[in-house]
This record gives sequence, structure tokens and C-alpha cells, in this order.
Amino acid sequence: MARENPDVEVRFPPKLHPPTGPSPLFDANRYKVFYGGRGGGKSWSIARALLIKASQKKLRILCAREYMSSLQDSVWQLLCDQISALKLDAFYDIEKGIIRGRNGSQFTFMGIRQNINNIRSVEGTDIMWCEESSNISSLSRTTILPTIRRKAKSEVWISFNPDDIDDATWKMFVLDPPAGAFVVKLNWEDNPFLEPEFIDEILEFKLKFPDEYPHVYLGECRAALSGAVYGSEIRKAEMDGRFCKVKYDPNGGPVEVFWDLGWADQTSLWVGQVVKSGANNEIHILDYIESEQKPLDYYLMMLNDKIRFPFVIERHHLPHDARAKSLGTGKSIEEIMRTKGHKVSIVPKLSITDGIQATRSAFEFMWFDAVRCGEGLKAIRKYRYEIRDRMNKYESGLKDAPLHDKWSHAADALRYLAIALRPPKAPRVGPVMTGIAWARFNTDSSTKWMDL
Repeated sequence: MARENPDVEVRFPPKLHPPTGPSPLFDANRYKVFYGGRGGGKSWSIARALLIKASQKKLRILCAREYMSSLQDSVWQLLCDQISALKLDAFYDIEKGIIRGRNGSQFTFMGIRQNINNIRSVEGTDIMWCEESSNISSLSRTTILPTIRRKAKSEVWISFNPDDIDDATWKMFVLDPPAGAFVVKLNWEDNPFLEPEFIDEILEFKLKFPDEYPHVYLGECRAALSGAVYGSEIRKAEMDGRFCKVKYDPNGGPVEVFWDLGWADQTSLWVGQVVKSGANNEIHILDYIESEQKPLDYYLMMLNDKIRFPFVIERHHLPHDARAKSLGTGKSIEEIMRTKGHKVSIVPKLSITDGIQATRSAFEFMWFDAVRCGEGLKAIRKYRYEIRDRMNKYESGLKDAPLHDKWSHAADALRYLAIALRPPKAPRVGPVMTGIAWARFNTDSSTKWMDL
């Protein structure tokens, strides 16, 4: 790799510029996505790489972010610092708002939202670096990306610390990235150049703030809201990488559907199968459907879509209220589905508290398709206990029952999944069944989901 000043040792974390194989920083690629927690070295590595590339070839580089009220909000100072570190001061002319190279290269800086109506000015850009990309809105993204892509061989570099799993940047560039994109997760453990004092600070933070550590330093999305029912389960699933791409396994168990019924409220469905994995079975959740004020046939028609569901659905698990007869038809949902030829089971009726405990026990075996189950996972994250009035010292803390709101329907359907898979007779350790006990016993032989 040629450099403007060969006397300077230029170092990068190995993940970004390995000694052999593809180099995410220097190999050409339409999209490059760099994400992770603090201390990984993303920003200074990108700044160095861009300065080196622009010293080798005339490039027009746009450094963008959602809002930029002044240069202090941009990566301008970071680039200035790296110019000095690379001893490229004689090559680059630093001006207010622009950095120019002797070969005609230039770095410009933009707040996208403030310039949304003047986006044509960025046509001809060779590389756009979007820093703190988790804050970039869908409007800005859909406006600026087509403009940048008009130039052949232009590149878009995305760098960010993940925030919320519902952020469009996370979904578009990590969960379901463009074909062929370089996507690299970089955390402090991947950066061999960290000072020992910084490492000590990180480890101290981990001890004092264990719930925040995965988000701040490991680049995980924020797990849940305050009072979230499944907050710790979601955090562990993220740490384990169980929100990912999940495909149907033809060698796995039958595909089944778990329903929460509603009309004015939402109807929610989880679709999944159990797949053998070592000594245990994993619950692979393939898809999620929700809607409201739709008849039963609407959901059955969706499930019959062979493009979306290219497999046989073996059984439907319905809540106990599916046995209630409709005044209009004189038949229950259960009866109607059986008449249509579907295999149906009614989920045993447990208290919400017992159902939540069953879900917590089952959660460690669940793998979710992060894209297809996105709306369902969003709801699970927001499913929470009501927080009592903190001004009343006798009523402070969390209430016993979760809130019944638009997020609770997906959680109810997931609770029915866990109850349906729960052994009818199983030993208990203390007041609830442990995850290991849950995994070691068979369920109803009609489903074969947990048949070990």
C-alpha cells in the first residue's frame, strides 16, 4: 500500500486491514459498514484510510451526518489530527469547512437535514462517509443515497454505534445489508492499540454498569425500556447473536403457528419450528405476522403464501378464548379452523405470571429471524410492567402485571408458544421451572417440538 510519507508507520486494527485477505478499508466496495462500541477505533481508522486514499488519487469525499450546526459537530477536527499524525501537513491545506489535497482531492462537510433541498450539490462525490449513522433519518437516507450512487464506482461508508434495534440504519445495513457489502463489527477487544488506562476504565465500567456495558462497549442495541418484562432475556439473546437470519430447516421439526386473537386489538402470530442442536433443541422462529380488524381468512391466506412460507404448516396453537362461539356464526374460531382442515390445539390456560416465567425459561432456546420478526421483536422489547407513581413512596416501583397496550399482543402470542411447549408435568426448582429443566423434558407428542 503506497503512502504519501513512507517514514510513518500506519497502524489499523487487524479486522479493518488484515495482513492477508480482503481489506474493508482499502478494497473497493459500494458499501462499507463499520459498527460497534466505544474504543474499537472505527472513526480514526476511517479518517486515516480516507486521508491515505485521497493522497494517492484525486478524490472528492463528503463527510456527512444528520445535523451539523458547526464544524465542531463534524469529523473535521478528527481529520486534522490524523493529518498531523500521518505527517501529511505539507500535502493537505486545511481551511474552514474544507480540506484540500495537492492532487485536487477535497473533503467537504454537510449536515444532511439542513441541506435536504440542496442535495444536488453532492453529485460527483467519490466517497461519502456518514458518521453517527444511527441518527440519520429515513428521509435523509432515501434522498442522499441515490444522489451519491449516480457516480460509477462511488462508495458509501457507514459508521455508527448501534442504538435501537428499530433504527432504519441498523435494519438496512446490519440486519439486511446490501448485497456484497463489507460489514464489520469492531469493539475495544478488537483494537490492540488501546492504552492500558482506557482498558482499565472499560473493565471498571463493566463491573459498575453491567446492563449498559453491552450497548456502550460491545456495540449491542439497547436491550429494552425501563421495566421491560424480558429485558435480561433480550440482552442475553443479543449477546448470543440469536437475533439473526433464521432459515427453515427441512430436517427440523414441523412448522407451527402460535396465535393471539384480536379484532379491535391486534392479532399476532409467531411461526416457527424446533431444530435439534446438540443435547438440546432450539426454537427457530421464522416469521411474525400482525394486523388488526381483519377476518380469520386474512391470516390463513397470508400463511398460505408459498413464496413467504415455502413449507407445510403442521399445527395452529390458539388461546383458550378461541373456543368462544361467535354470535354471528354460532361457531368458535377453533371450530372454523378445524372445518377448514387445519390441525388445532388450545394452549393451556395459565396466569400471566406463570406464562411469563415459562417464556423466560424458554427464551434462551429461541432464535429469531431479525428481519421477518422485526415488528414482533420491537413489541417484545417494549412489553413492560407499568411503573407506579414514583412520587408516592408507598406505591413506587413496578406493578405486578404488564401493561395491556399495542405491544402486549406479540408478547401474549410468544407466551402461548412457551406454554404450549412446556411439559405438562415437570419438576420445579423453587417457584418456577429452570431453563435447563424446561429443555430436558418432552412436550405433547403430537407436536414433537421438544422431543429429545
